Amino acid sequence: MRTLHIDIETYCDLDVGKCGVYRYAEHPSFEVILLAYAWDEGEPQILERPGRGLTPELIQALTEKSVRKVAHNANFEITCLSAWTGLRLHPAHWKCTMVGAAYLGLPLSLDKVSEVLCLAERKDARGKALINYFCKPCRPTKANGGRTRNLPEHAPEKWGQFCEYCVQDVRTEQAIHDYLQRFPQPTPQECTYWEQDQEINGRGIRVDEELARAAIAANTSFVRGVHNDIRRLTSVVNPNSLPQLKAWLSERLGAPVGSLGRESLEELPAEGALPDDVARVLALRRLASNTSVTKYDAMLSFMCSDGRIRGLLQFYGANRTGRFAGRGVQIQNLKRTLKKGLDATREAVRTGYADLLFDNLSEVLSRITRTALVASPGNQLCVADYSAIEARVIAWLAGEEWVLEVFRTHGKIYEAAAAQMFHLPIDMIGKGSDLRAKGKVATLALGYQGGVGALVEMGAVKMGIDEAELPAIVRAWRSANPAIVKLWRSVEQAARLAIERKTTYTLRLPATVLRFMYDRGYLFIGLPSGRVLSYFGAEASRGKLSYMGMEQATRQWRRTDTYGGSLVENIVQAIARDCLCDAMLRMEVEHDTRILMHIHDEVVAEAPAGEAEAALQNMYAVMAVPPVWAPTLPLRGDGYISEYYKKD
Repeated sequence: MRTLHIDIETYCDLDVGKCGVYRYAEHPSFEVILLAYAWDEGEPQILERPGRGLTPELIQALTEKSVRKVAHNANFEITCLSAWTGLRLHPAHWKCTMVGAAYLGLPLSLDKVSEVLCLAERKDARGKALINYFCKPCRPTKANGGRTRNLPEHAPEKWGQFCEYCVQDVRTEQAIHDYLQRFPQPTPQECTYWEQDQEINGRGIRVDEELARAAIAANTSFVRGVHNDIRRLTSVVNPNSLPQLKAWLSERLGAPVGSLGRESLEELPAEGALPDDVARVLALRRLASNTSVTKYDAMLSFMCSDGRIRGLLQFYGANRTGRFAGRGVQIQNLKRTLKKGLDATREAVRTGYADLLFDNLSEVLSRITRTALVASPGNQLCVADYSAIEARVIAWLAGEEWVLEVFRTHGKIYEAAAAQMFHLPIDMIGKGSDLRAKGKVATLALGYQGGVGALVEMGAVKMGIDEAELPAIVRAWRSANPAIVKLWRSVEQAARLAIERKTTYTLRLPATVLRFMYDRGYLFIGLPSGRVLSYFGAEASRGKLSYMGMEQATRQWRRTDTYGGSLVENIVQAIARDCLCDAMLRMEVEHDTRILMHIHDEVVAEAPAGEAEAALQNMYAVMAVPPVWAPTLPLRGDGYISEYYKKD
């Protein structure tokens, strides 16, 4: 099989970062302006402003199954070239080096990968400026003759550099592709999952445009009213001006106010001790700062001409576990919906009366954001979520038999956890009791070797649990789950042995095996599904395990310490992700389920209204059958049918 490496540069009046590749590629102004390509390890060639036509050789290569197309972030090339040429480009014929890099625990971007691997071929640093010049509209000025776009003839030297930049991207991609071949690659099953991901991303979900626009309008009116109230109380010209507000507050309080951030405001005297006008201004400030309609704005920005948003998910976006990441609207971190009155609230926003019903309109708007994602006319959404899947997977791995028995029977894990922790009959643990709350927070927080800090972060104190009780809760949970505690130690020891001895170590667990392999600086953990978790630059020194990775807070590539509980967390979440992918594939193959998106462990599909109940039951049935590589893992799905998406 021959390999065709491809990189393209495009022009559009829209900003792809603000509208997504699907809307970008369908826009009338969109065009491919450079196409660089190389066969196998050969020298790249480039087509400059090729119009709508390609050479017969390239057209055949793009459509031929026997030619493997390779690109970094192949979704961009597939989507853009499909829109530009009108050809049906099948993802099964493509390979994405970004996914391959993520599979090895490397950064996602082309420049970062080449930098981290110290490759001889690197991404051209001039690229950003050249892209801004040729790929985006320009501001008309007297100096540029009032033009709104830069063409090659306007700067021939820059255009030459831009061509070199595109060719260099292909060389860098070739170097990355060559590197990836030396290490474990995504399994054939993973490639199938990626192909399905491309289909799901391309299918998208419909937006309730009327609701989204009404929410934005309601928010604009609400913020305007809040700002008018602040002006009336303070006489500041611009309520959005931090210096003006801080100056007024400092004058009224007789003390300097350094910041209006949430933490700083909480350090001010209790509201009862503040002057009434100051307390009111701070309350209004909080209301204004809580307003968030950015999700609605994103929905409208990413919405294609048919009213659907696409490209919501990034395959292998969390490259430690392989879980999916959100893109665009960021559906992975939407707020929970209101528990009551959703239909009435949506109608009030839609008709413009919400401000008469709710004092804190901003909070209400953010709590109905999910509901702006809707089924197509005549259809309903079928939403099914794996029930407590991480608790199930960790118990299955560890062989924590009492937990597995709970999931095989009544499924009340929080009540059962409290009963096990405090040595009580389960029927003494009431639904709203303090004991159940302790069982719940312990189950959610302590499975990955967490302690008191993990309980606090999970909200134990906010739930009303006395902080003095937290150490006892940690001890009680660990005493009740000895097999899970043993799993932490076993996994850490296996990783340490593999790294120190530069060998392969097989950890035999009650229901499966995990393989820990060291190879040329990597620690690989072989999962039951057949894929591996990858830890680049793995070391075991001075009593600590560590690897190189991207720090989430700073987005810097740095050495990160790890330990048994953290490795177990990666393994459990990876297995949960593999269960989700296995189930989604079986849903589509066995029942022709039309999946629109998925969020964490939840699948959102669409079916004709009269068939929705049967479709949901089919989804449950698939979720209840574990993958062939985990036959004894007890799984179950819960969900609902609705015309709009929500958090049930």
